[in-house]
Amino acid sequence: MSMNKTELLNQFSKDREERVVLARIMDRMERSSSRAIPCATEFISPAQRAAVEPLLAACGNPKCLFSGGYQGAERTICVFLPDWQEVGAWEPEEELAGIEAVFSPNAHLTHRDMLGGLMGIGLTRERVGDILIGEEAAQIIALKEAAPIILSQFDQAGRHRLKLREIPLRELVPAPAEVKLVKDTVAALRLDAVLASGFAASRGKATALITGGRVSINHRECLKPGKMVEEGDVFTCRGLGKCVLKSVGGQSRKGRIIIEIERYL
Repeated sequence: MSMNKTELLNQFSKDREERVVLARIMDRMERSSSRAIPCATEFISPAQRAAVEPLLAACGNPKCLFSGGYQGAERTICVFLPDWQEVGAWEPEEELAGIEAVFSPNAHLTHRDMLGGLMGIGLTRERVGDILIGEEAAQIIALKEAAPIILSQFDQAGRHRLKLREIPLRELVPAPAEVKLVKDTVAALRLDAVLASGFAASRGKATALITGGRVSINHRECLKPGKMVEEGDVFTCRGLGKCVLKSVGGQSRKGRIIIEIERYL
């Protein structure tokens, strides 16, 4: 590395909380390298992953992968691999477990109910990945070491009883994302203009949301309404949700840029 650990943390962490996360990840990276063994982190959020990836690039892109137990998982672990191990040889079941929690269809349990129950038995958020909610069951992805705790102690969410069993990760069934395709034109590919189109808001409201610290591009906070964006960028806004700039086309007859946005419902 051209910079030492402290210098890297100073450069890539935006606050104390993020610095702690990045320091733990660097510890796992160094352990994998020094002991020539695979080492996995705890679960990180999409925003934390957005901070981790440039740090890893600055560290020379060590051999690693991100996994959340299924394709498209939001919360993932980062697994560092030794030189002797191929990425394709690593199996998610080495670090992750799937747990199904069946409940009464009249319970109407939510993600918040399930997460609250898991925190209530003493688990930290870093030990639990995505929670997939169905009408009569939830599927929980957790660190393998946390599975026995969940199976033995997590018997209730809210006032409703749960029936638990461990399931193979291949049985996870994420619900297909519900999206709405928005077609519009903008004068320029500015964040405020694209955000206003994506969330059917006025340009003024979009600007206020951005300067108020509620908007992120690719899971990194952005306070600049005039920041230029590009095809593939992901926009999240607290209170409104998420949208993706799916495509940037040519110009309309009035010289405006034609765009397509997927808004997640």
